[in-house]
Amino acid sequence: LKSDLERKSNHKEKRERVEQIVGAYKSDAENVDDSCTSILKPLISPAERIRFILGEEDDGPPPPQLFTELDELLSVDGQELEWKETARWIKFEEKVEKGGERWSKPHVATLSLHSLMELKAYIEKGTILLDMEASTLPQVVEMITDSQIETGQLKADLKEKVVYTLLRKHRHQTKKSNLRSLADIGKSVSSASRLFSNQENGSPTTTHRNLTSNSLSDFSDKPEKDQLKNKFMKKLPRDAEASNVLVGEVDFLETPFVAFVRLQQAVMLGALTEVPVPTRFMFVLLGPKGKSKSYREIGRAIATLMSDEVFHDIAYKAKGRKDLLAGIDEFLDEVIVLPPGEWDPDIRIEPPKSLPSSDKRKNMYAGGEAPQMNGDTPHDTGHGGGGGGGGHQVGEELQCTKKFCGGLILDVKRKLPFFASDFYDALHIQSLSAILFIYLGTVTNAITFGGLLGDATDNMQGVLESFLGTALSGAVFCLLAGQPLTILSSTGPVLVFERLLFNFSKDNGFDYLEFRLWIGLWSGLFCLVLVATDASFLVQYFTRFTEEGFSALISFIFIYDAFKKMIKLAHHNPINSEFDHNLITQYDCRCVAGNSSTLLDTSAWTNRTDLQENATWASLTQHQCKEFGGLLVGKACDYVPDITLMSFILFLGTYTCSMALKKFKTSRFFPTTVRKLISDFAIILTILLFCGIDALVGVDTPKLIVPSEFKPTSPARGWFIPPFGGNPWWVYLAAALPALLVTILIFMDQQITAVIVNRKEHKLKKGAGYHLDLFWVAILMILCSFMGLPWYVAATVISIAHIDSLKMETQTSAPGEQPKFLGVREQRVTGIFVFLLTGLSVFMAPILKFIPKPVLYGVFLYMGVASLNGVQFMDRLQLLLMPAKHQPDLIYLRHVPQRRIHLFTFIQVLCLALLWILKSTVAAIIFPVMKNVRWHRLNVNIIDCLLFFVLNI
Repeated sequence: LKSDLERKSNHKEKRERVEQIVGAYKSDAENVDDSCTSILKPLISPAERIRFILGEEDDGPPPPQLFTELDELLSVDGQELEWKETARWIKFEEKVEKGGERWSKPHVATLSLHSLMELKAYIEKGTILLDMEASTLPQVVEMITDSQIETGQLKADLKEKVVYTLLRKHRHQTKKSNLRSLADIGKSVSSASRLFSNQENGSPTTTHRNLTSNSLSDFSDKPEKDQLKNKFMKKLPRDAEASNVLVGEVDFLETPFVAFVRLQQAVMLGALTEVPVPTRFMFVLLGPKGKSKSYREIGRAIATLMSDEVFHDIAYKAKGRKDLLAGIDEFLDEVIVLPPGEWDPDIRIEPPKSLPSSDKRKNMYAGGEAPQMNGDTPHDTGHGGGGGGGGHQVGEELQCTKKFCGGLILDVKRKLPFFASDFYDALHIQSLSAILFIYLGTVTNAITFGGLLGDATDNMQGVLESFLGTALSGAVFCLLAGQPLTILSSTGPVLVFERLLFNFSKDNGFDYLEFRLWIGLWSGLFCLVLVATDASFLVQYFTRFTEEGFSALISFIFIYDAFKKMIKLAHHNPINSEFDHNLITQYDCRCVAGNSSTLLDTSAWTNRTDLQENATWASLTQHQCKEFGGLLVGKACDYVPDITLMSFILFLGTYTCSMALKKFKTSRFFPTTVRKLISDFAIILTILLFCGIDALVGVDTPKLIVPSEFKPTSPARGWFIPPFGGNPWWVYLAAALPALLVTILIFMDQQITAVIVNRKEHKLKKGAGYHLDLFWVAILMILCSFMGLPWYVAATVISIAHIDSLKMETQTSAPGEQPKFLGVREQRVTGIFVFLLTGLSVFMAPILKFIPKPVLYGVFLYMGVASLNGVQFMDRLQLLLMPAKHQPDLIYLRHVPQRRIHLFTFIQVLCLALLWILKSTVAAIIFPVMKNVRWHRLNVNIIDCLLFFVLNI
């Protein structure tokens, strides 16, 4: 705080010293002696002016967004002159097409260098009125003309004509062409020139009265109905202000009439602007006839300047004419000139998908050294974006406090103030789509993992235990943990460990669940020790190499498992590829009596209500035939409908449709609100669509199977595991050895996922909680061990999907501008509801049974592919297959030799391949440990060297 006060004090002293040098600095409308100006010019350069303007400390809000409108003085139907809107800007330019019935697509404004130089000359000579106190358009016009008369730039006898012209009615693009903007006026004036010519034959007093009545009496400061109904308001933020540019040619001026006005307070000026926003700036240019194209280009130049973020700030903070000229010089310094013979000016340049940040330009002038103007400024440092790819910035959450539970206490203090907001911040329809999307992914994962776990442990833990454990652990974690955006789930290494532990217990006659309970108790204790000693500070040593490798590998596992499940489905339901249509007459299947050992007494048929009277073997269904011990005979008995083909249609269709609908918000169809709504609910709409297609076609595809009774999968166990009595006493102590391995596995899995979730790219504002997260993982591990439930840890892919479903973007992006990423909707409600619904899924079995498994496998595939977006490793992997001339303009490609980039990528691919092989064996239990131990040891010697010295990213 002290340093901030000192910096503000020093800046204030510098500012006062500059103002003393400049002298009369408040308004350049006052005449300054030429000799004085020539003395001051070398003292205060344009770059220094910009540095003081942009570097000025301001505790108020930043300058609001500007809507700029260009109006030209044109003749309507060859009779009357009025102001016609011809272009508008927020970020990009939109023109009224020549037909006058529609707006053009937003495009990058292309200006001629000559128009910018002319604009600069007009600003040097014209009237500059800053912080004008006026509340109506007539007042503004009156003050402009009076100022021009005082400085001798306008003859007094021309004031009435100028006022009349500037107060003509405005016709906006929202109005229909057959409407007359002066319909309420008693008589029509054929043209401004004709009225002015009649002025010579009448008395001056009468003429002035007529001018006033025709131009001022019908003017209202209130917005019109067309303005209030304009849907373009949705593109503007609530605090937006307007900048009006008026240009035109008249026959009563010999020299241009130029004025730049900034009002002290933005005010509504009636129908001056297309949209009902208050006007802050006004630029007026009236000139002699014959130069309308030049005036239009100058108007486009000042309008484009006002839409530029740097000049926009300068215009708000300028103290006088020289500040505005310095802003134009800065703009000219950044302008790129294209040769006329190599580019067609009529071609409209599409807005880029990503815009360069203006912060670099602003910070360049806000620093201590003023840069030179006119091309001498080094705009590119040549370092490709600096470091940061290696470690993480050591914040408060990653510092080692060297106190008992110091990090945990700081996490609680950091997260407690946000606890209430973690609930009301979820009040948005986007949260509903996130809940449904993540719920379907979680329940599918729980069913899959539960089934595999049941096979590995002889149903000592099964699907129901997986449901209950997921619901209990996930809900408690999302309610109390430090980072509620993290989703807990079971992982592959945990499954491998459970299989090895069960086989070991079975071979040695140990009670599996009791042995597992003590391993969980020891592992939970070790994790609590890690929490108490601030061991999570080691997270800062995880590099981008580790994060990307872990994230990519888990994503590949999701993609691989999705296809693996589909191949397994195809194996159980093979395609009927040997069907011969010519032999269709020989295809038959009938039920016949079996041998005596399997045959049941047919007298029992009479007691069956599902059999018809006088039933015979030939009338039985396939299931009844097998039930009564009959045999199926015939070629058609092995026939299977095209379940596999339909399943793959559902699988690939779900993935493709999910990807397409997720990107729908950037399409050209439907209004913005509809596009965003479809994008938010993309996964849910896709699932509903393909469930409907499956029901409509009627093929018996495999459906989701959910347990319908709440009881342990194995009748030999209960919901509480007793800690003593089943194993020898020494087993309780020996359990600490495998518990140590489980602790390392849990710590690495949890913290790497936490690092990925808490990346600075996600713009999280409520902070991380590494120690608090690990604390609750340890507590939940102990609780699940006592209940005989699976252990849970942070799941990378589902957590990334959770974050992607909660990303926030600007609601009012300018036409042509991509919505800006604002951050993630940080809250606890979505996670809590996801896991509560998972627990209640037992009671929703009648509904969930209609969801085909291939549809959920398609969601798995989408989650795996979507989580790879933005991973730099994937970008570098694609570079291996691209010729140099087709490679994207990535920052590291400018500064690092391509062979070194490929070498780095090859090393990463080799490591991932090794880990994939490791994952596919029994040694998969140590894959997270190996991954991080390998990388942590190599980071200091090899990986960090590659990241810092080779890639420098």
